[in-house]
Amino acid sequence: MSKVLIINAHQYYSFSEGKLNATLVDVASSILIEKGYEVKTVTMTDSIDVEAQLALHQWADVVLLQSPINWMGVPFSFKRYMDEVYTAGMGGAMCNGDGRHQDDPKSGYGTGGTLKDTKYMMSLTFNAPEESFNNSEEFFNGKSVDDLMFPMHMNFKFFGMTAMPTIACFDVMKNADIDTDLARFKAHISTHF
Repeated sequence: MSKVLIINAHQYYSFSEGKLNATLVDVASSILIEKGYEVKTVTMTDSIDVEAQLALHQWADVVLLQSPINWMGVPFSFKRYMDEVYTAGMGGAMCNGDGRHQDDPKSGYGTGGTLKDTKYMMSLTFNAPEESFNNSEEFFNGKSVDDLMFPMHMNFKFFGMTAMPTIACFDVMKNADIDTDLARFKAHISTHF
């Protein structure tokens, strides 16, 4: 049996209550449990015990980050979670420092990760339409979702984790197509787990 930690990074705002992100977490959890996975979930509204969160990351075979993208990145509450949990994890729970050694301090940065057997997947929700990505004439100048999320990919890589394919729901506030998004999401989870 594989173990999956799902992190719901949504932060409540009056204009965005987080219903879609919560639904995606519930759908993923249901599919994974049905497939025989053990699933644990954490939300940014939970009381965060740093040691317990580090233990969850060590326990997990896969970390599924479910997050809206606010101002081209993850919400403040998840940034705080990373600052508290991931920084504490640098003592060996997630990595042994930054991987460099005193005898060669110019090389090896980012190679100290202790979660080398752990995978991660990002599932993201955007206000931006899908057409704004991968098109040099649009806002993101031809960049992809994964290009935008490069810092998050590097955070997980820093811990030695391996990426699974990212999935995204687009235009969720002004032109949502929730039924199509849910169908794509179910297929993505079913295919990659």
